[in-house]
Amino acid sequence: MDMPERDAAESSNTPVNRLERRKMRTRNALVRAAKGFIAQGKLSVPILEITQAADVGMGSFYNHFSSKEELFAAAVTDALDDLGALLDGFTGSISDPAETFAANYRLSGRLFRYRPQEAALLLAHGDSLILSDRGLSPRARRDIAAAIDQGRFTIGDPELGLAIAGGMFIGLATLLRERPERDTDATVDAVTERLLRTLGMTPKQASALCRKPLPDISSLRESPVDWPTPITPASIDPH
Repeated sequence: MDMPERDAAESSNTPVNRLERRKMRTRNALVRAAKGFIAQGKLSVPILEITQAADVGMGSFYNHFSSKEELFAAAVTDALDDLGALLDGFTGSISDPAETFAANYRLSGRLFRYRPQEAALLLAHGDSLILSDRGLSPRARRDIAAAIDQGRFTIGDPELGLAIAGGMFIGLATLLRERPERDTDATVDAVTERLLRTLGMTPKQASALCRKPLPDISSLRESPVDWPTPITPASIDPH
């Protein structure tokens, strides 16, 4: 392609790129506003109030989402994506994939006791999130697959392992929500230990992993809007 043709092509692409960037900014503003309302427990907030908080027009909302429920589901997925990347930063130095998986599971369980609004949305959309290619699921599958490859888990089927882990996590989140008097750390670790045994570890191995100290995640007790910027995670293959 000679210079005039290349310039013409670049010129024709520029408006499209600008339009896509503008659309992305609008969508991100809506998702961020939704995260804020979720964090405040305002799940019945009208769409108009969401668009006002995002500083976008009502028509812009329907260019991206068909309903408030769809927006809130996207906001939860986005928050879980950020959480997964942040957990990668906390546990990325662990060489044993089984320990990485256990640490992330224990940390996530503890966090959802302190973030009840996000936990409520997780429970509402759990069936679609367990096998999602975003959020915590692809990272859990990655660690399960690596643990199988290294002989730490014996289940043999990473996707089945992920489904079991996801189902147990939904049950754990429900238990912590409905029984606030329960000891969070002890309950989360008991579920994690049982899960590790289900995935193929011996009782002794599972117990040892659940007694290991965890990193401080106190910064994640704040609203997801205020979470630190995630470290760019390594490439994650959801399959």
